[in-house]
Amino acid sequence: MADAFVSFAVQKLGDFLIQQVSLRKNLRNKVTWLRNELLFIQSFLKDAELKQCVDHRVQQWVFEINTIANDAVAILETYSFEAGKGASRLKACACICSKEKKFYNVAEEIQSLKQRIIDISRKRETYGITNINGTNSGEGPKKLLAELLKAKPRRTVLSIYGMGGLGKTTLARNLYISPDIVNSFRTRAWICVSQEYNTMDLLKTIIKSIQGCAKEILDLLEKMAEIDLENHLRKLLTECKYLVVVDDVWHREAWESLKRAFPYSKNGSRVIITTRKEDVAERADERGFVHKLRFLSQEESWDLFCRKLLDIRAMVPEMESLAKDMVEKCRGLPLAIVVLSGLLSHKKGLNEWKKVKDHLWKNIKEDKSIEISNILSLSYNDLSTALKQCFLYFGIFPQDQVVDADNIIRLWMAEGFIPGGEERMEDVAEGFLNELIRQSLVQVAYTFWERVTQCRVHDLLHDLAIQKASEVNFFDIYDPKSHSISSLCIRHVIHSQGERYPSLDLSNLKLRSIMVFDPYFRRLRSIMFQHLYVLYLEMRVDRLSLVLVLDAIGSLYHLKFLRLRRFRHVPSSIGNLKNLQSLVVNEWKDVDPVDLVNLRELRMHHIRKSYSLNNIRSLKNLSTLTLFCRGLQSFPDLEFVNCCEKLQKLFLYGRIEKLPLFPNSITMIVLRKSVLTEDPMPILGMLPNLRNLRLSRAYEGKEIMCSDNSFSQLEFLNLDYLQNLERWDLGTSAMPLIKGLHIYECPNLKEIPESIKDVKRIL
Repeated sequence: MADAFVSFAVQKLGDFLIQQVSLRKNLRNKVTWLRNELLFIQSFLKDAELKQCVDHRVQQWVFEINTIANDAVAILETYSFEAGKGASRLKACACICSKEKKFYNVAEEIQSLKQRIIDISRKRETYGITNINGTNSGEGPKKLLAELLKAKPRRTVLSIYGMGGLGKTTLARNLYISPDIVNSFRTRAWICVSQEYNTMDLLKTIIKSIQGCAKEILDLLEKMAEIDLENHLRKLLTECKYLVVVDDVWHREAWESLKRAFPYSKNGSRVIITTRKEDVAERADERGFVHKLRFLSQEESWDLFCRKLLDIRAMVPEMESLAKDMVEKCRGLPLAIVVLSGLLSHKKGLNEWKKVKDHLWKNIKEDKSIEISNILSLSYNDLSTALKQCFLYFGIFPQDQVVDADNIIRLWMAEGFIPGGEERMEDVAEGFLNELIRQSLVQVAYTFWERVTQCRVHDLLHDLAIQKASEVNFFDIYDPKSHSISSLCIRHVIHSQGERYPSLDLSNLKLRSIMVFDPYFRRLRSIMFQHLYVLYLEMRVDRLSLVLVLDAIGSLYHLKFLRLRRFRHVPSSIGNLKNLQSLVVNEWKDVDPVDLVNLRELRMHHIRKSYSLNNIRSLKNLSTLTLFCRGLQSFPDLEFVNCCEKLQKLFLYGRIEKLPLFPNSITMIVLRKSVLTEDPMPILGMLPNLRNLRLSRAYEGKEIMCSDNSFSQLEFLNLDYLQNLERWDLGTSAMPLIKGLHIYECPNLKEIPESIKDVKRIL
């Protein structure tokens, strides 16, 4: 029951932070701290409640947690009651720390709760209460966070080591994005080393993380030798308190080649290293901190398996016995357990589970554990042909890279992995992605409006994708060491060291896809490939390559996916690509798109007010449109949008002088930095199919008005950084289907409309 009390308190604290938008920063920070601490403690409650029946000290600990949770709710309810007595008191209520006797002194009460929670945390360690809800996610992160935040001025290294699949990168990532870390280390960078590394590329990556990727920065880095890069990075880091994560270090030499660039400034800077090798961890810093990830206990392993199982109610006793045998053989390795759970989730009935066990038992002896590679391979082999292709495609991206869901969905479509039919191809592809996530072959990195928007694969699964791809010649990654490529693969990828690539001649290859992720790669001798479906270029180009590429693009008749992110100009011959489905470019004012009959997605950057976008009205099958203005410029006239009759998703980033009319087909709109002076709600509220709306720095007015019967289909609403917004009028019949609300940095908004105060808050 303690979990229920704490869960209720966490929900109340979250609601309070959203509803009381005028809280002073000091108090908001205290309430946020309290909520986060209760969330953390909640992860230990299941273990504590199991122990309290045999240990009265633990019973007392649980009782104290209940009391704190209940006291927190009581404090907020008392404040809300006092604050709501009169509208005239709203401004006074904005400062909780006010000494007026009429108002509850919330700040002082929360400070008291904070001290009680600190005392309780100490008792948890004394009583041996561990977290059984995840991989090393209890005492480990807390201890590591404390080490990173210690008042120890010397730059130190914190090493996390353990075998693949224990969660090293996940733990490091959770620390990296922790609010305490973000606030303490204003300069942060992340690099993934892996077995094959290039020190110059790693140094450049860190520098770009700090300074950005502007043209002048890239030009400067390209001219530097390794010693210059090292000195440049050291100079950047000397005056700041920094945190750098060096992920997946295999050899001591890799860290030795980098550490000279990290100055020993006495300002509390830190480096986190993750590695599978104990000697790498132990020798990284003689005065550093080493954390060995432990395996899960049998009880923890079973709990993790059950939480990942899609339908635990369908597990009859005989199936449970089988599953426990298999989970035990995973020997506490989290990745093995979650992939096994994902595999069994899609096997119906006892016989199917027996077949899985028989497959796994083939290669093990009684006292041995299941090799994780066997579980991963079995899960991969169980996929349909289409899903196998979709999974293998993740191996094309650099290791540990976060991948935009829309991006990989469009690539799958272009490659022909998604079958046609009555259902939209985008919806089918999204279903494929969700299926890979359900089977724990793909990890969720970020969600927005209950939809996965970014994802990644574990490095062991990334290795599996590359291994399986090589067996069937699915793709080939250029190897700068051997300076060779495979003539059998129809998909060719360049990750790094593209400067060694120009002498290669690809003209004899029957390539289907070319993908370049190296921003320093400048020359591509030819792209005259008759069967090319995907051209994905994240690269800078010299003048010769620019001419070659632009001249050739118009002849790539079969091209379906084209990304030219670092090209300043786009050839008019793009208009000839009748099969093109997805296009990511800078401005294209000279293009006549009348023949782009299959284009579904268009993404354009660096738009100026002087440009005309009216030719977009010709794209009759366009479903997703994303437009970025250059700098602080305004969009040109946007009235063309209403002519895109199949447009569903619209993302506009930049100033909008006048909001256009939108087609009735629109289901999602995101407006950022629009700086509108007129209330956009009357126009947006009349869209009959709009389900998702986000306004971020989009409106400068003081009031928004949502009239009766407006926003009839809206489900999710985000309002953030509307600094001047004071009042929100909502008609009684408006937003009848709303189920998610996010409000952030709207400091002058006095209250949420009464009719939606109970809507779930998206934090």
